[in-house]
Amino acid sequence: MKIHEFQARSLLEKALIPVPKSTMVQRVEAAESEARALLAAGSKMIVVKAQVHAGGRGKAGFVRVVTTASDAHAAATFMLGNRMISPQTPPDGLAVQRLLVADAVEIAHEYYAAVLVDRARRTNTLIASAQGGVDIEKVAAETPDALIKLALDPLLGLQPFQARSVALALGFRGKAIGQAVRVLTQLCALQRSTDATLVEINPLVLTVPSDVHPDGQVMAIDAKFDFDDSALFRQPAIAARKDPADENPAEIRAEAAGLSYVALDGNIGCLVNGAGLAMSTMDIIKLHGGEPANFLDVGGSATEEAVTEAFAIILSDRRVEGVLVNIFGGIMQCDRIARAIVGAAKSIGFRVPLVVRLEGTNVAQARAILEAARTEIPTMQTARDLTDAAAKIVSAVSVSV
Repeated sequence: MKIHEFQARSLLEKALIPVPKSTMVQRVEAAESEARALLAAGSKMIVVKAQVHAGGRGKAGFVRVVTTASDAHAAATFMLGNRMISPQTPPDGLAVQRLLVADAVEIAHEYYAAVLVDRARRTNTLIASAQGGVDIEKVAAETPDALIKLALDPLLGLQPFQARSVALALGFRGKAIGQAVRVLTQLCALQRSTDATLVEINPLVLTVPSDVHPDGQVMAIDAKFDFDDSALFRQPAIAARKDPADENPAEIRAEAAGLSYVALDGNIGCLVNGAGLAMSTMDIIKLHGGEPANFLDVGGSATEEAVTEAFAIILSDRRVEGVLVNIFGGIMQCDRIARAIVGAAKSIGFRVPLVVRLEGTNVAQARAILEAARTEIPTMQTARDLTDAAAKIVSAVSVSV
C-alpha cells in the first residue's frame, strides 16, 4: 500500500521530523488561497506539487515553484487539468486529483535517506547519500559507493552512535549533526512502528543558514512510504489513509473477490494457483519471449465464482492478447477450474487465445469438461506441461498480433 506525499508529511511531522508548512487542496481556487496565506505569513516562495503515486513529477512539470498567488493558480490549473506522464506512470499518464501547496525553503544541500526491508540481508537497512535529489537512481547505478548502507539490528534498531557516524559521513557539521542524528533515528523508528517496507526522504535537505539555525536546518522536503499489506490489520490508522481513487481498479476488484492480483505491463494474462507457481509461470513466459500482463494467484480454495471473476478481471485489461491458465491441483481441484473456464466462456467470451495447463486433483474430469466444451471455446488450446503451455501462448499471441 502507498500513500500520498501530504499523508507522508503528516507521519513525519508526528515523528518530530521537520517538514515545511503545507496543505493539501483539490481545487484551483483553494491552491491560490493557500498560496496567498503562506505568502502573507512570510514565505518567499511556494511549491505546488501534484499528488500521485509515481515519481518523475518535477521533470514532467508537475512540481512548480512560484512566488505569487496568481502563479499558484496557473500551476494548479495546469496540474488538475492534465494527466501526468513520466517514466513511472502508465503510457496514458495519471489523473491528478490533489495538490500539495507548501512553503518552499532555500536549500544549501540535498541528501537522500531511506529505510527499507532488505530481503537479501534479512533485516531493515538504512540507506543514505550526500547526493540526493531527482537523479538518485542514476547515482545508485553509476556511483554505488556514494550510498551508505547500514544493516539495522532487528531488536535495537538504529543506535545513536551509528546515526552520528552516518551524519558525519554525509558531511553534516556543527549543530546540523545533532539534527541529522534525530531525523535518521526517528525515521528508522517510524519505519518499524508503521510496518513500512520502505520509508524514503528525497530530498532530505540542509537549508541555508539563518539567525535561528546558523548551521542550517535539516528538513524533509519529499517523502515516500510503502506499507506491508499483510500487516495492515494491525495498522488501522495507516489503512485508513488508503486512497482507492489512486489504486488500480482491477486490483481493488480482485481484492474484493479474495484474489491476489498485480497488474504488469505485458500482454499475456496469467491465472495460476499459488504464488510460487505464479512467479514461475511469469518467468517461463519471459523465457519464451513473452511478457506477462499480470500476477494473479487464485489460491487453493477459491470458488468457481471467484475463478470466473478472475477471468473477467484479466480480460478487462485491453492490453491482454492471450491468457495462460496454469493450475497444479492440490486443494484447488482441476475440475473446478475447468467449469470456471467454461462458465467464463459463456458469460464473458474468450476473444483471445487461451492456453490451459492442468495437473493434479481431478485432472481427468477437468480434461473431459474442457474437451466437451471445445466448440464453445474455439480459441482454447491445452498443454501437456508448463513449458509446452508457455511456448503455445507466446506463439499464439505472436500470430494474433
